[in-house]
Amino acid sequence: MTNTLHPASSQTGDWYITALDLDAYLHRIGESAARPSEEALSALHEAHVRTVPFGNVDVLLGHPPSLELSDIADKLVHRRRGGYCFEHGLLFAAALERLGYHVTRCLARVQPDSPGGAKTHLVLVVDVRGKRFLADTGFGSGLLVPLPLEDGATTEHGGWPYRLRRDGRLWRLEKPGDGGADWTAVYAFDETPQRPIDYVVANHFTATHPRSPFTQRLIVQRIDHGICRKLVGRGLLTEHPGRTPEQPRPVSADELGEVLHSLGLALDEDELAQLRQVYAGAEKAES
Repeated sequence: MTNTLHPASSQTGDWYITALDLDAYLHRIGESAARPSEEALSALHEAHVRTVPFGNVDVLLGHPPSLELSDIADKLVHRRRGGYCFEHGLLFAAALERLGYHVTRCLARVQPDSPGGAKTHLVLVVDVRGKRFLADTGFGSGLLVPLPLEDGATTEHGGWPYRLRRDGRLWRLEKPGDGGADWTAVYAFDETPQRPIDYVVANHFTATHPRSPFTQRLIVQRIDHGICRKLVGRGLLTEHPGRTPEQPRPVSADELGEVLHSLGLALDEDELAQLRQVYAGAEKAES
């Protein structure tokens, strides 16, 4: 029997959270069911980020990701694949609600100080016994643990600092600029609860629009304590906090399977063959 506590959110009926095999999810990230607490939330969040890769493989293969929870769980949990923010966030929200947390699903504007910044990022506000947190398991190489939803709250994420700042009704997630310059806004959001259709619309743009960064090049990212690895386009970049980033190492189509495996992505032979074709085509276009 699944170790399921009572759902705490009034929104659960809209999100079909019973479609998630909670035991399988907890096994996937190496955690056990526990009653809601700050410590348990932090452990779940970090385990998810460190275990489930961030990536846009399906988008490049011409398959916009499904946001049906059963499809997300099959992909990220059972087939041990990666995904991007909508998939990670909806999966994590369902698991939290099954464990008894109250979760509000929100929508953030990426790069809010840029004219082209769009509302295309899913974030969660999680209530733990009256204290609220920003939870975001789908921000690529970003947040390892939740941030207290408090003005000026600053936390370390594998060695990289982030902070929250209140700006009217908005919360701004910020990180230090290049060279330790002033803090720069990564995204901004308010606490308006979203509906499933809101993510369907944002996901359609993210997965299909020619100006979306996810339709233009391969992106796979992993973060852990003291190290962040990114395959962006045809270059593998390894970063360490406090150090000048190294030059990306070129990755050929022939190396792609080995590199993706090292980043925790499991693709079957057909998927890898298709991805290599797309990847090789990008190589020829740039040469």
